[in-house]
Amino acid sequence: MTPADLSRTVLHAVRRAVDEDALRAPVPARVRVERTRPGGSGDYACAVALQLAGPAALPALEVARILRERVVAEPGVGRVEITGPGFLSFTLDAPAESDRAVLAAVREQGLAYGHGDALRDEIHQFHHAREVRAAVTAQAVFRLLVAQGARGRTTCEQAPDPDWVRLGVTVNAYGTPPTPLTEIRPVPAGATAGELLERLGPDAARWGLLRAAGHDRAALGPELLVQGEANPLFRVRHAHARARALTRGAAALGFTAEPTAHGESPTEPTATTAHDAAARPLLDLIADHPGILLAGARHRAPDRVARQLEAVAHAFFDFHDSCPPLPAGDEKPSAAHRARLAIAEAAGTVLAGGLSLLGIRAPEHL
Repeated sequence: MTPADLSRTVLHAVRRAVDEDALRAPVPARVRVERTRPGGSGDYACAVALQLAGPAALPALEVARILRERVVAEPGVGRVEITGPGFLSFTLDAPAESDRAVLAAVREQGLAYGHGDALRDEIHQFHHAREVRAAVTAQAVFRLLVAQGARGRTTCEQAPDPDWVRLGVTVNAYGTPPTPLTEIRPVPAGATAGELLERLGPDAARWGLLRAAGHDRAALGPELLVQGEANPLFRVRHAHARARALTRGAAALGFTAEPTAHGESPTEPTATTAHDAAARPLLDLIADHPGILLAGARHRAPDRVARQLEAVAHAFFDFHDSCPPLPAGDEKPSAAHRARLAIAEAAGTVLAGGLSLLGIRAPEHL
């Protein structure tokens, strides 16, 4: 069960409770589940009972009990506990099965992994200044919202800069009444799109404009062009390119990724041992990716997506170095290699999909 599956399961339990008249409260449009914080109980936690307690005119602990009864028997849910003032804490059944479900979802959905329809009823207009950072941010936020099912358009207070097109920016109209996006701090010294393109190129310019939160200063120095691990953009794109190279290398050796890894011999590592301590942070980040995309859309914060990609890239290299997905020397491809390759490929897909939403290319080779 993925985090998105768990969110839908809890929402379904709320609807059932309302339909059965166990709760008298409006059904929320969505239910948010989060990974349990250090020291907490279970794998995920949810505060929906506290959210519904007021409208239902019931104590939050009673609402939590009502929902627990309707979630605890769902497939994939091992245990549901009520903690604190009314939090629901979930322990998922068979973590290896959950991991495989996440990897299967990435493989099936490809670059659209993490897209959804949570914001399908929302319509937005983002009106921004005739300034390059505001324009690029508005376009990135628009992409994130569309990926979550929303509709809308972007408008500018004046005729757009023609160079914006080379940065992947389109404007539907200009001079319309403003609906401000957010506080976007302009680039230093009023740099134009043309100047940034000449100095950095489109990919580095977009990363520099989007990586910092909108109210923070955008870093647009030559460090964005450094081809080394100290440059986060290079590290993200290097991780993607390396993941694709692993797939090509595996094909040359005659094997492919296999998250289920059936048929291991008694002497081979199982899929579970392949998903060891080094794999856990990467698997967790891959599972969290849909939630990050949704949060980035809701909070108009493409910088959250950029930071998520940096974290995925860092975890990918830790995993890659500790658990090589390809055999070395005379070693034969094993079930563990197939399972590790599935994780690496999923990481590459997440990196490519996230970069695409930010309007940045993900090269196959670096």
